[in-house]
Amino acid sequence: MDSYFTTKRHERLREEVRTFAEAEVRPRIPEMEASRSVQHELSRLIAHQGWIGVTISPDYGGMGLGHLAKTIIIEELSRVSGAMGAMVQASQLGVAKIVHFGNDSQKRQWLPAIADGTCLPTIAVTEPQSGGHVLGMEATAVRDGDDYILNGRKVFVGNSHVGDLHGVVVRTGPGSQGLSAFLVESDRSGFSLGPHRAAMGLHGFSFGELVFEDCRVPAANLLGVEGDGLAVAYSSSILYGRPNLTAVSLGIHQALLEETSAYVTEQHRYGKPLGDLLPIKLKVGQMQSRLMTARLAAYHAVHLLDQGLPCDAELMNAKLINVEYALDSARNAMEVHAACGLYPDRPVERYVRDAHHIFAPAGTSDVQLIRLGEVALGTSKGQWSERLAAPLLEAAATS
Repeated sequence: MDSYFTTKRHERLREEVRTFAEAEVRPRIPEMEASRSVQHELSRLIAHQGWIGVTISPDYGGMGLGHLAKTIIIEELSRVSGAMGAMVQASQLGVAKIVHFGNDSQKRQWLPAIADGTCLPTIAVTEPQSGGHVLGMEATAVRDGDDYILNGRKVFVGNSHVGDLHGVVVRTGPGSQGLSAFLVESDRSGFSLGPHRAAMGLHGFSFGELVFEDCRVPAANLLGVEGDGLAVAYSSSILYGRPNLTAVSLGIHQALLEETSAYVTEQHRYGKPLGDLLPIKLKVGQMQSRLMTARLAAYHAVHLLDQGLPCDAELMNAKLINVEYALDSARNAMEVHAACGLYPDRPVERYVRDAHHIFAPAGTSDVQLIRLGEVALGTSKGQWSERLAAPLLEAAATS
């Protein structure tokens, strides 16, 4: 199935990332789990491999390999560490806003630095009081001469504590046309971070709070024009957020199956491997079936995206299937491991915790179903994959 979508270049990339993840990431996991602190050094090491630039055109120093290659990178990192897979996927959201809305000057300034790993970008949309209701945000930017002055807070920002360049969507006026997006460097006066809060899973990844208190940003840092903020937020979430999180779920799902298969092979009951028992074989078979279907949905969606074809529905469906199937397989894995799965000497409990973190970002499963319902009823409001296909095709043509 993989070979239908992937080329030899994709498979070489997979092997490269898997080798790196086993050698450089896996040995650090015990410390990551014990300390639950942000992995600054490891995040930089991964960035310096050039993988954050996988969708950036070679004209700006990127790999120009597209979204399927990005999926493979995130999947393989997540197979070892959901936290580091999440780090890469969050940075890719930061890439999206510049690729699609940045002007020539912004692209020349930032894309090469992102591609070579010296700059980690983020995107900041969610606020404490509005959550996923983007139009309910209250953070503001007010024009003051050649600058804008930003005030407000953003939460659940992926790579908050390792990011160098934050793409921040704030309110510059009323209504849906009153949102605008700015590039805010992490060393600007008036910008600060809330304390890192360790969560249930993804230990080593930061998704925290950004605070803006009279933070002065040059007007040249405006992405697009005033009023483009809603488009920046929605398109980044749909074209990058959903497939990126799909890839994280896919990698965790792969790890769940590998760990469970190894466990039932090495454990014996009634004088034979645990996996020989039909109820156990049934559960492992369910996990295998789900994983195959999930990967098919994931690869198909990003393959369409790389071809510049309409695929918003496929991206939604891929996120829905991958998240739900990974959670279902996580439960199967815990049922098979029984009490042994509750202790951290086996990684299954980490995979279960990490899998739950992928449910809400870029829309919960209910949100995906509502949007898919709109597709079925013919009431959906256009497709971002059509509107922004040109830059994707241009990048692919130069790779």
